[in-house]
Amino acid sequence: MSQDRDDDLLLKKNQVAGNGLLDRRLFLKKGLQFSAISTLVSTATLASATAETKKEFDPANPTWMKQPGKAFSPYGLPSEFEDDVLRYPSPNEVVTGNGVSWTPLHKMEGTITPNGLHYERHHNGVPQIDPKQHRLLIHGLVKNDLIFSIDDLLRYPMQSKTCFIECGGNSNAGWNSQPHQAEAGYFNGMVSCCEWTGVPLSVLLNEVGLRKNAKWIIAEGADAFAMQMSIPIEKAMDDAFLALYQNGERIRPENGYPLRLIVPGWEGVLNVKWLRRLKVTNRPVMARNETSKYTELQPSGKSRMFTFPMEAKSLITSPSAHMLLKEKGLYQITGLAWSGRGKISKVDVSADGGKTWAEAELQQPVLDRSLTRFRLPWQWNGKQSVIMSRATDETGYVQPDRNKLIKERGKHGFFHYNAITRWQIDTDGFVSHIYENDETTKNNSDISIDSGWD
Repeated sequence: MSQDRDDDLLLKKNQVAGNGLLDRRLFLKKGLQFSAISTLVSTATLASATAETKKEFDPANPTWMKQPGKAFSPYGLPSEFEDDVLRYPSPNEVVTGNGVSWTPLHKMEGTITPNGLHYERHHNGVPQIDPKQHRLLIHGLVKNDLIFSIDDLLRYPMQSKTCFIECGGNSNAGWNSQPHQAEAGYFNGMVSCCEWTGVPLSVLLNEVGLRKNAKWIIAEGADAFAMQMSIPIEKAMDDAFLALYQNGERIRPENGYPLRLIVPGWEGVLNVKWLRRLKVTNRPVMARNETSKYTELQPSGKSRMFTFPMEAKSLITSPSAHMLLKEKGLYQITGLAWSGRGKISKVDVSADGGKTWAEAELQQPVLDRSLTRFRLPWQWNGKQSVIMSRATDETGYVQPDRNKLIKERGKHGFFHYNAITRWQIDTDGFVSHIYENDETTKNNSDISIDSGWD
């Protein structure tokens, strides 16, 4: 019997759900030939490749083996052939320095975001701060007001934690009446995951001494916007910390250099960049981003306010919007899942619009409040298909579909959109974004995105 025949039998034997989803451990089986995995490209890459004239290439004698390579460099840069793996900026055209840039999740693997690709959200540009002149003041309902220089903080014992930071407005195009057709990372990419290293906030708060009526911490940034956010004292004393390092190097300016507050699992806006002041109070400051923003009227007539933790969420990054399956065959479905309430316990994947589900393989280690990579093999039969993922976290919370989320939160939401995302693969292999009960239609027009996220 031929190897192809053996592979076909293996695939059929290991099917675990409808429309070709396969056992998550299939790629570990020795019998399957990895050459059977089919090609998946972005439409942009395909257009670029067809536009260029193919050059003759001798694999036995490549040109780069005929001469010495480049010399050492003081700081490494990506390959010139990966120049399309970039953040996608979306500036506010009215207010200079206000806007966002997206992490290209659909062009990445693993779980750690390189420093140069971490998403950005700025309200008045990136301040150029001299660390020797920067100071952190802790005052208010404390026994001793203290001022710390960066050199002071660098002397304290530090801790490291790998965790995601997600903007509360991430994916909010999902509230629109028509599905947004940007690439996966360019409307879900306001989430990134890094190893952050710094000083536990509880250490400094114990040093200044909290008074009995201390209930909140007001964090303030040193940018021209002077961002202010309120954080309950319980969270501040639990796991919040002051980060000085990001993935082993000093934090980049756009990510808060020289000092950033990290509040694991909570809204990105609370992770105040360029931190300059912590005021201990008995009430929240009720700043702009706690009143006119981040407060949403619900169908019941009540408003959601101080909705700190980011709910469980997942996203298939490949195949995803604007990608192209060039032929029928075996593909890897992969994506990311995360929860602000703890670890991801499982991710289910469907390839038939939610009729049947299969459990994906989770990349180890699965970390608390961190991005988790999931993978699952899929045998595409060339027919129209709808793929989707659904995350469950360790508290038992299950990621909702869009109809359920809108029923609970109404049609005019802006923050905390965490509904299941559906990708439709047409018979020609093109991938687009659709909503429930919308498998036969798609809207390819870009919907304007509000760059006023916080």
